Amino acid sequence: MAHDSVSTFAVSFDTHPSRYRHWQLRVDGGVATLTLAVDIDGGLRPGYPLKLNSYDLGVDIELADAIRRLRFEHPAVRCVVVTGGVPKMFCAGANIRMLATSSHTWKVNFCKFTNETRCEIEDATANSGQRYIAACNGTAAGGGYELAEACAEIYLIDDGFSAVSLPEVPLLGVLPGTGGLTRLVDKRKVRRDIADIFCTKAEGFRLRDALKMRLVDGGFAKSKWEAGIAERAANVVQAAGGVGSEPGIELKALELTRTSSPETEVFAWPHLLLEVRTAERTATLTLQGPEGQAPETANELYKQGCHAWSLAAFRALDAALLELRFNHTNVGLILLRTQGSAAQVLAHDTALTRLRGEGDWFAREIQLFQARTLRRLDNMARSLYALIEPGSCFAGSLLEMAWAADRSYMLADPDRPNAIALHAVNQGALPTWNGMNRLAVRLLGEPKLLDAAWQLHGPVDAEQAEKAGLVTRAPDDIDWADEVRLAIEERVSFSPDALTGMEQNLRLAGPESADTKLFGRLTAWQNWIFQRPNAVGERGALTMYGNPQPPVFDWTRT
Repeated sequence: MAHDSVSTFAVSFDTHPSRYRHWQLRVDGGVATLTLAVDIDGGLRPGYPLKLNSYDLGVDIELADAIRRLRFEHPAVRCVVVTGGVPKMFCAGANIRMLATSSHTWKVNFCKFTNETRCEIEDATANSGQRYIAACNGTAAGGGYELAEACAEIYLIDDGFSAVSLPEVPLLGVLPGTGGLTRLVDKRKVRRDIADIFCTKAEGFRLRDALKMRLVDGGFAKSKWEAGIAERAANVVQAAGGVGSEPGIELKALELTRTSSPETEVFAWPHLLLEVRTAERTATLTLQGPEGQAPETANELYKQGCHAWSLAAFRALDAALLELRFNHTNVGLILLRTQGSAAQVLAHDTALTRLRGEGDWFAREIQLFQARTLRRLDNMARSLYALIEPGSCFAGSLLEMAWAADRSYMLADPDRPNAIALHAVNQGALPTWNGMNRLAVRLLGEPKLLDAAWQLHGPVDAEQAEKAGLVTRAPDDIDWADEVRLAIEERVSFSPDALTGMEQNLRLAGPESADTKLFGRLTAWQNWIFQRPNAVGERGALTMYGNPQPPVFDWTRT
């Protein structure tokens, strides 16, 4: 029977290397090594042993934490080696029993989080000077090979046993997490007919054939394995100019205060308040703007460390989004609000942009983190409405939240000033999944409006914002309450399935990229396949896995 992730327990994403159960993180100069040695009895939920270095959400929470800490706490690292700590098994992928005993919601959210984590590996390689190498010292199957695909280079041990494979189609009747397929052809440029053979051969391919098919980049015999990987890592560091000199900052745990009443559950992080109204199926997320002055120098920013507003506020936003995604699955609509000084937000954005332009690593990593958090907001399977009211600070980086929303309502009240403000940061520093900025996606078919928007300097009032296409609606003070109320009531009455598909299609407007394909397919096709009886029915492939009886398929193609 599938578990209900809401009623059984709440997922926590707060962890630290000292508490890891599945990963070991070692840093030696310019090389970091992440070793996966899964605790068989360390599943996030009871009921499934994590055999063969297979993973569940708890394993990936630790991986996501390690990737983030390497970027902020160990920025001098230039090469990250990901390897296995179990004999003959790099990673067997997602645990089958975990999938078979999970609710549909849990499976899809799990797949989305693992793919976001792999995207962060690629982001670190592309933008942070930390090149990831998969050192597959054993078989990499399913999600294990997907983890390797996220790395810039893949090496496979030549021991007569180890192989790479994507066995989900022949063994489980599901897709290889969609990320596995997309990265295979879009990233590694494997020919699609060769990829077809690979994805339908359950046992996969060993080094010789894997090299021919471009499934891996190289390999070493067992006797030369450790020396070969060490030499390759050293070459990566050398090519990057040697070990970095960046000092790093500590990512301290976020403070959280939680209170509840019969009607509302409230979560308070520094700079962010989340109010969940379960009966109404809505949540209000209010992000507070900065109170202190923006840092003038890189040294001032560094001294603020993880408490710098530009980082702390977005860490809180990231935590709130994950809280909603996994622990409040009945919430259908998130209302996005801000409070504070727009001028202060713009000042912090200006400081961060200037310091990044001057080559400061910390400013760069903060903006990269802001961009990743906003892309997680884009990926929420919830409706998003931005409510822009007097006292809001939808400006610069926080204005991106309004443009990520499905709709934005801005109060036009002549007696109470209400404005938004654009900033240079909106033109590319915080891109969506397809690499475009959110305003360009929003005004995709209106280039004249887009050009005119970038000429808007200073505060933009409600009437002007609506005319410029920057907000959806700008009701006056007489109509505001009723229009917003009706829009909320109507939205939560619609089918969640229909809305999820509709919203993700609309949010991924513009040119395709590997990432938009990955998450678009995850929302649509993987979502659908995971529910079909051929996968999870009484005799479906996922249900019958490990049993002597074969699965029974409905052969109708649709």
